[in-house]
Amino acid sequence: MSPDLTHSSFCNWIRYKHLVLIDTLARTRNMHATATRMNLSQPALSKMLRDLEEQFGFALFERLPRSMPPTELGEYVVRYAQGALAESQQFVDQVNRLRNGGHGFIRVGGIFAATALVLPQAIAAIKARSPLLSIEVVEHSSDHLLTMLEQNKLDIMIGRFTEERFSQLFDFQPLEPEPFSLVVNSEHPLNQLESPPLAALGDWPWVLYPVGTPIRNRLEQAFRVAGIATPADSVETISMPMFLQLLQSAPMIAMLPRSMVVAQLASGQFRELRSPLHVPALEYGVVTRKDEPLSASARAFVEILLEGARQRQKEGTAATASGKA
Repeated sequence: MSPDLTHSSFCNWIRYKHLVLIDTLARTRNMHATATRMNLSQPALSKMLRDLEEQFGFALFERLPRSMPPTELGEYVVRYAQGALAESQQFVDQVNRLRNGGHGFIRVGGIFAATALVLPQAIAAIKARSPLLSIEVVEHSSDHLLTMLEQNKLDIMIGRFTEERFSQLFDFQPLEPEPFSLVVNSEHPLNQLESPPLAALGDWPWVLYPVGTPIRNRLEQAFRVAGIATPADSVETISMPMFLQLLQSAPMIAMLPRSMVVAQLASGQFRELRSPLHVPALEYGVVTRKDEPLSASARAFVEILLEGARQRQKEGTAATASGKA
């Protein structure tokens, strides 16, 4: 039996051409096709594969009459090779962007309330400054985004802490509260009532966030405080397009962040029900990893987010004062 691999020996002999061979052969399962794609002779390719398998200490591919599928251990090596090649492609693309005047890459996660307005406004502002800045946006619930941030799959997150332990891992800079609205479509019979009684809410189907998501937990708490059962007739989803389509096409009820339905409320497509059922607003903000400096682009993006929140707060205060005058 061959001795175990060591990381230092692996780094000494593995080459990207080896990864390309593994990936290409896994896709074609044919030596001749792989040699053609890699612009190598078949004998040279066969020798490279034998040398690789000798270094690993096991066969990477089966030798069948008409095919060369990966072995069980080979499948694991193939996944590594494909992941490494994908990362190297991203690296090359990013280097080319920077050489051509690009401004880096930011991976941002946002909860649904943020992606409705706050995040698009900030993206538009920073893209006006840095048109070649690449931004990847992930929309999900806070618990999912916190896990991604912890795994270094995000640079910045817009959301809130769901567990106390996250306050030890991440910094939090508040943005603004997230008010909720109880909404139905404009044709819903409950619109005819001045203030629908709590019991009436359970007579209609609901669109709900899945069990375990922070928003669902808060809604469950609101049901308990109101003394009513969680609706049994419901559809669960985290998809905003699904929420909107179901509300528009059926007599359903949903409790959603107001920012997600402000356009539909303004157009009259949706109506907000006046009801004792209430989900209190909670503040969300910018979440970043502690003791890990952000890139210049990421710092600029965070400042845009914070400045946007300050501006909206000023406008809100001015509107309130004007209303009282």
